[in-house]
Amino acid sequence: MPRTKSGSLAALLLATSSLTLSACNQSNAQETDRFATVEIKAEPLAEGVAVLYGAGGNIGISYGPDGTVLIDDQFAPLTPKIQAAIAELGAEPVTYLINTHWHGDHSGGNENFGKAGALIMAHDHVRERMLGIQKSGRGNDPASPVEALPTVTYHDGLKLHLNGDEVRVMHMKHGHTDGDSVIFWKKANVLHMGDLFFNKMSLPFIDLNSGGNVRGVLAAAEKVLGMVDDDSKIIPGHGPMATKADLVEYRDMLKTVIGAVEKAQAEGKSLNAVQAMKPAARWDINPDAFIKGDAFVEAVYKSLEQPPHQEDHPH
Repeated sequence: MPRTKSGSLAALLLATSSLTLSACNQSNAQETDRFATVEIKAEPLAEGVAVLYGAGGNIGISYGPDGTVLIDDQFAPLTPKIQAAIAELGAEPVTYLINTHWHGDHSGGNENFGKAGALIMAHDHVRERMLGIQKSGRGNDPASPVEALPTVTYHDGLKLHLNGDEVRVMHMKHGHTDGDSVIFWKKANVLHMGDLFFNKMSLPFIDLNSGGNVRGVLAAAEKVLGMVDDDSKIIPGHGPMATKADLVEYRDMLKTVIGAVEKAQAEGKSLNAVQAMKPAARWDINPDAFIKGDAFVEAVYKSLEQPPHQEDHPH
């Protein structure tokens, strides 16, 4: 009798492990299939500077005799395609990688590029968040493997003097997340805003779980507008390339929606009542948008309920 129980238990464990393995393999296969048809397309912006489109956040790239700098790297299964697109530009393999923030559609390829020898840089909070389990729209994102972590971090920003240009990396406090950076190629007059800017494809995503706040997104737009001119080329986190005029429109939208929600809150209106007012309806025009009007208004409402973030201090 004990032998039968033991045999049944072994059979059950074997069946369970087989099912688990099968589910894992199926999940991995689905993940790979999801990216099988994705094409990485390059758009040159200036001499030695381009943007790469694929699936996930837009990638900035600077290349020349001093090496290749990549801004964000999309999802891990796309790394070989991204590497091929980099080679097609005539660029060397990636030397430096900067993450605009921690989200997986911008940092999912970190482990692959880290193992291939890239030096990964990001804001202090990006490394801190990647070290632990993070809440996201998909549930919980697991902690990142050590090879994926930024090895150089900064508090306010840094400068890279490479390929005949000055690359300025600047932290923008508590915007899309608490670890956002914008990257400005001074000579090329190109600026990458990460997810502080969604251009013409969705209302903004404010990740409240990651220290994001709509006040910071507006402050970042204002700060960038003070740095760019009519000839500047702006890479948004998502959407097509943008101009200063596009960013002005985005800034004005933020001010309008924030103003309407602030006024309604001062009158004691609930979140549901403010959502019913549809203050973002003018810009909520893409049926496939990642963030629709009600979700954006909720993020604005909850952002404004929080006291303004105090000055962060380096650890």
